[in-house]
Amino acid sequence: MPLLSITPEDFAARDFDYLILGGGTAGLALAARLSEDPNVIVGVLEAGPNGLGDDTIDEPGKYNALKYDWKFETTPQQGLGGRSLAWPRGKVLGGSSALNLMTWNRASKEDYDAWEKLGNKGWGWDSLLPFFKRTEGFHLSKEEYQDDHQVYSGGEAMGTQGPIHITRSKQYSETHELCHNTLNNLNIPENKTHLSGSNVGVWKNLVSVHPESNTRSYAASAYLEPNLSRQNLFVLTEALVEEVIINQQSGQWTATGARFTHSSNSFAVLASREIILSTGSIQSPQLLELSGIGNPQILEEAGIEVKVANPNVGENLQDHLTTVTVCELDPSVEEMSPGPPGNPLCYLPLSIITAQDKVERIVSKIERLEKYPPEQMAILKGRFDSGIKLGHVEFLLEPGNWNSNFVPEPSNSKKYASILQILQYPFSRGSIHIPGSRLSAKDRPTISDKPIIDPGYYSGAHGEIDLEIMTQSMRFTDKIFKTAPLSGVVLSKGTPSSSVNSDDELREWVVNNTSTDWHPVGTCAMGGGGGIHSGVVNDRLQVYGVERLRVVDASIMPLQISGHLQATVYTIAEKAADMIRMDNVERREARGPN
Repeated sequence: MPLLSITPEDFAARDFDYLILGGGTAGLALAARLSEDPNVIVGVLEAGPNGLGDDTIDEPGKYNALKYDWKFETTPQQGLGGRSLAWPRGKVLGGSSALNLMTWNRASKEDYDAWEKLGNKGWGWDSLLPFFKRTEGFHLSKEEYQDDHQVYSGGEAMGTQGPIHITRSKQYSETHELCHNTLNNLNIPENKTHLSGSNVGVWKNLVSVHPESNTRSYAASAYLEPNLSRQNLFVLTEALVEEVIINQQSGQWTATGARFTHSSNSFAVLASREIILSTGSIQSPQLLELSGIGNPQILEEAGIEVKVANPNVGENLQDHLTTVTVCELDPSVEEMSPGPPGNPLCYLPLSIITAQDKVERIVSKIERLEKYPPEQMAILKGRFDSGIKLGHVEFLLEPGNWNSNFVPEPSNSKKYASILQILQYPFSRGSIHIPGSRLSAKDRPTISDKPIIDPGYYSGAHGEIDLEIMTQSMRFTDKIFKTAPLSGVVLSKGTPSSSVNSDDELREWVVNNTSTDWHPVGTCAMGGGGGIHSGVVNDRLQVYGVERLRVVDASIMPLQISGHLQATVYTIAEKAADMIRMDNVERREARGPN
């Protein structure tokens, strides 16, 4: 039976070894790796449709495929002047890897080492690097092209045999080149090995695009499509998972399957080895709560039986905050045709972005924070120690107007350029939870009820630090636009306008213009040394208090990283596949011969 033509009835009747809930970035990578073993049967339930072959996904210039969007949004954010933000997430085979901007990079070594310092064994840089390389199929540029266009890969740190095609852009606009040279004139170092453990400096963006077909390389096309003929891998699309089936076995809560709906009909499917949640930072905590795992108060208000009490489910939400500065350019500046972005990426420490006295003021506020556990607090403070070279803020240039709040006067001749300031290590913390206050168990929330997403942007003393860093980042962007050669083509400021001068005025502008870079993490975090008191899963990604249940997606990240997420999410899935196989061998050996 062809992999993608299975009926829900046939799927529910299968005897699966592994059942993966969510056919997104991590889920499909995990399914492909587990099904390499012909002796196991793997099933995947995906709520969205099959988008393979859809030009709105495949063509890099059409990367806003909003017809495949879950259409989530945040609660009104007090720190953003009461505004709610849209949080697009992919509802399609491949998940958000089918919608993202295809940027391919890694965080710094220290970011992953921080996970291990929290007690999560095997999650440091050295342990993760082989899994980063395993997913990557990098197409090397010719040496002269690298020098001419300042495109570098990082040498032996890059994988060349993996399923995700990684390449450089085939075109660079005049604006991109001007910005890159301007950053160099500001003494920002060229980072020729940005994939080798430090992303500080500037380099040209690498993208997950197949260089020959010029199509997006994503989870469905790279991990799933080449394996459609496997007889032990079954994927059911448009199947909405309602809950994980968790029963008592020998006095222990054990995950045995899942309930799902398909075309308004309800089904139950079982798996003998493991159930694996790969539904992302929004829906993995939502499904855990709907299945009876979470904060007792939240579950009881929703009319859901408490099976495992864990107040960490849905907490610890961290996201990358973004503001966008826009300037009008000389109309003679060459434009770039649609395609994969070739923009320069620049990650800078706070000590380069602003004056030393302002750095010290921010650090003094960090030192007074009391909210976080001591182990986390030591890491968060350490990221701002003098002499530390980490990318506290990303600066990213794009031709055109990327600020949705800025509406310029209609004109066919005017051209704009935008610089995005993206805060990498947020102190703001939020949560994602199911709605409560139901009148009866019959009216309890379902997966169709949108979760309550409250990122807590710029809230409290912690958010005040984020607001201060973002404000100083805006000052540095002004400096970029006023430095040659970019300054030679800038005609005027678009937003914030030239009348926004004082810190108070700029802070107000930041509050009213901050958006998201759509990188939520942490809502089912690894607990490390604190166990269930600090997180939701252990360092094997097994859910505390439940046998045979794991979470494999961005939600397991205990601390945010300085970098775009997709490469790290694939790496999480690659490492998880190895751990699952290893744990299965150990269980078999412990049972002994039959």
